[in-house]
Amino acid sequence: MFNKVTSFLQQALETREPSINLLDSFVDHWKAITNYYIETTDESRPVKQTDIPWRLRQMLDILVYEETQQGEETGPCMEYLLQHKILETLCTLGKAQYPPGMSQQVMLFFSKVLSQIQKPVLHLINVYRPVQKLIHLCGLPDSMTETEESQFLFAVCTRVKKDPYVLNYILEMNTSLDNCTQSTGVHNHSFNETLCPSQDTGHLLAEGTPLCHLLAQRLTELYCLIPSSLDPADIHSYSGAQWRCDSPEESQSFPGSENVHSFFCFLDYCSDMKGRVMLIFKLWSSRSEVGILVHTALLSCSVRHIRSPALLEELVQFLLGSDTHCEQPQDTHTHILRYRLIEHCNHISDEISITTLRLFEELLQKPSKSILTNLVLRNLEKCSYRLPGSGVTDERHGVESDVLEETEELEEDPFFTDMYEDSGLGGQEPLLTLPSVRERHNPSAHTQVADIVNSFLCLVPQEAKTSHLVQGAGYDTYVHDAHKLLKECIALSRDWNWPDSAKTTETNPATDFYEGHFLQILFDRIARILEQPYELNLQVTSVLSKLAVFPHAHLHEYLLDPYISLSPGARSLFSTLVRVIGDLMQRIQHIQNVTDKLMMIRRQLMGLEEETMVDHVTLLKGVIVLEEFCKELAAI
Repeated sequence: MFNKVTSFLQQALETREPSINLLDSFVDHWKAITNYYIETTDESRPVKQTDIPWRLRQMLDILVYEETQQGEETGPCMEYLLQHKILETLCTLGKAQYPPGMSQQVMLFFSKVLSQIQKPVLHLINVYRPVQKLIHLCGLPDSMTETEESQFLFAVCTRVKKDPYVLNYILEMNTSLDNCTQSTGVHNHSFNETLCPSQDTGHLLAEGTPLCHLLAQRLTELYCLIPSSLDPADIHSYSGAQWRCDSPEESQSFPGSENVHSFFCFLDYCSDMKGRVMLIFKLWSSRSEVGILVHTALLSCSVRHIRSPALLEELVQFLLGSDTHCEQPQDTHTHILRYRLIEHCNHISDEISITTLRLFEELLQKPSKSILTNLVLRNLEKCSYRLPGSGVTDERHGVESDVLEETEELEEDPFFTDMYEDSGLGGQEPLLTLPSVRERHNPSAHTQVADIVNSFLCLVPQEAKTSHLVQGAGYDTYVHDAHKLLKECIALSRDWNWPDSAKTTETNPATDFYEGHFLQILFDRIARILEQPYELNLQVTSVLSKLAVFPHAHLHEYLLDPYISLSPGARSLFSTLVRVIGDLMQRIQHIQNVTDKLMMIRRQLMGLEEETMVDHVTLLKGVIVLEEFCKELAAI
């Protein structure tokens, strides 16, 4: 039996196929490709119906296998490819698109050679010259090869990242690599991750090439392709795109979604550069209401998806300017775009106001100190909203106490006395224990917090409150949310060098205080909370809550301290709310069963009851938003 097995093995060895010569096979495949052009008579036959794609794959497999066998030395097949300028010839065939679809096959072959061959090859003239020529073919109108182009460019960038010195060869011919940015950008690889291995390279691309201009130009082109008939709600609900993704999710499909997706893919690509290449962001304004809505919604969505700090600062300077001095009421032309955007928060169209307020809410959530400074803080830094010589009654701040006088002044305010007379509020149990007026001479931190919290919680009269009648609508939920938001804002502003405490105002005569255009519009809107649509009230209060949660001493004092001694003519958020309450007390006197109606509206808003016709519905919804807003401010 052993002899039979030996005989069988010997026979198998004698009849096995002879080993294949790699070079002969490589040459045969290349000659088969060139023979096709000699022998074919059908020039319209697509390349996929020929054996060219298969031949190219075989050549690639041979090159990759040869490299694993040869080690450090260049194998005969690679030598043949270089000496016979095969890549140059393929580039010419791809440019000619003969047979139809050849450019796609050439792009794929180049991509795989650059990505699968491990040895450095881009510094070789018979490689980088055809690569340069192929780059010039990228981004041409109606090329129909965007996927293959992006894969090729990705392979080039990856190779450059691996061997940074070869960038000089790629940029040798009129900075040809810049052309790659003119494609859709859906798959283009990040220059920051690949073409910018050092700061010098980044400066070379940004300052020594037309790359910045090409980026802005391409972004503008993609933006202009977005139809102005889009529904702003679709844009606001758009969750964004990444340039590495092929297409949007089905859930993000709506009329015009492909154009929106292409724009945000390229914006994400620009953002991914992390500021190595600066982009001048442009806003396309429109006089029509529909145009304003769409453009503002797109801008809001753009702000949400920008991740590059440098790109964000460019956008902020474009939208808001770079002024840091205190605003004056007559400053309407210092930065026209900023002025118009803020004015749109108070637009005659409620929908435009809501959309623009969403834009500012997105801005306030970005990690940019200049946004807060520009919109609010520069007008509060002198504390001129306070009477000269007045200070915060908090031992934590180390400034003089003035709460007694301010408390007495508040208690004598006609809006407070009117509110208390017939409302039954005087007998209401506060949520936190309130100290007596005399105890406020030397208050503790806890006492002051209790004072401030109860000032907001007790602001809305008892007959206008309904949240305590609904399970899960209490104050505690806001405390939890405020704690989370505060942690986020502290992390966001940790390196902004904000003061730990509010400074005392000087003893010189008070200067006229102007809260600034942004807060002026927000306070005007809050003052009309009983007359505005429910959705608009939600957006206004949301923006103010975002402001109030930032841990800046002046901002907290101005927005959240009911006891500050306001300078003549100045108003704070609390004083604005007090006047709203005074107006509310006058209005609800004429509404029968106001608490029952408020409860019905609240349940409808919570989806617990079907909507029915109710008198004074705008007013009643405004009261509910007002109650919730006061709880939110108390929580903060």
